[in-house]
Amino acid sequence: MTHTWLITGVNSGFGREMTEQLLARGDRVIGTVRKPDSVDDLCEKYRESFRRLPLDVTEFAAIPGVVRQAFAEYGRIDVVVNNAGYGLFGPAEGLADEQIRQQIDTNLTGPIHLTRAVLPHLRTQGGGRILAMSTYGGQATHPGASLYHASKWGLEGFFDSLAAEVSPFNIGVTIVEPGGARTAFRRTAGARMGAELSAYKDTPLGALRARLTDPAFAPNGDLEKMVRIIVASIDETPVPKRIVLGADSYNMIHKALSERLASVEAQKDRALSTDCA
Repeated sequence: MTHTWLITGVNSGFGREMTEQLLARGDRVIGTVRKPDSVDDLCEKYRESFRRLPLDVTEFAAIPGVVRQAFAEYGRIDVVVNNAGYGLFGPAEGLADEQIRQQIDTNLTGPIHLTRAVLPHLRTQGGGRILAMSTYGGQATHPGASLYHASKWGLEGFFDSLAAEVSPFNIGVTIVEPGGARTAFRRTAGARMGAELSAYKDTPLGALRARLTDPAFAPNGDLEKMVRIIVASIDETPVPKRIVLGADSYNMIHKALSERLASVEAQKDRALSTDCA
């Protein structure tokens, strides 16, 4: 069965790989990009099934118009993928105000606005699927990634709540939590880090900076395999709320949740003691 997808940020990484796989199997893709010429090759190769729409997800006022255009041209959109995003790393005190705003606007507020814009259309057509690209960093943390984690934890909170909110309308919501994959993510993150403060040089944050800027470091995640699982998930019943991809993602999330649960259990008596008698 042919599906129509709306995907943000299709010029690289997960968005690009997903778009190529979908087009190759015969689906239709409406892909948003900040730089239209970055997908000229897709427009040329898939003239009938690929449509690019210029959009910077941080320009919130433009989002409703792009969404209306997409639904007007295609009538029905089966899957909406909130993919556009990037990583901001560095000590919290070394981040500039503009860096903080841009990170939250891109990774969190933009997807919220896009989702709010598509929901009336999905309800009207009788349902659909929404995917939110998170990371294991939406449940576990590393030092030196405070704003990135803030954006992804916020993303997961929004879509986790939304899943129950829209399920009566036959709208399924899935949060995708991949680990490291061989994309340009680390290279881009390493090039746009916050200020390097000498006080943090010999701390775990210094090791993070070295890893992000090491050209020899290659994550274990296979991008093609990950995307195939994401694409296949839209046909799963019941709709998966979360999809964990990669050994590093599984291990980090498992460790974080286990430690968090143990901490809660240890506080049971104290927590219950604060209820009214």
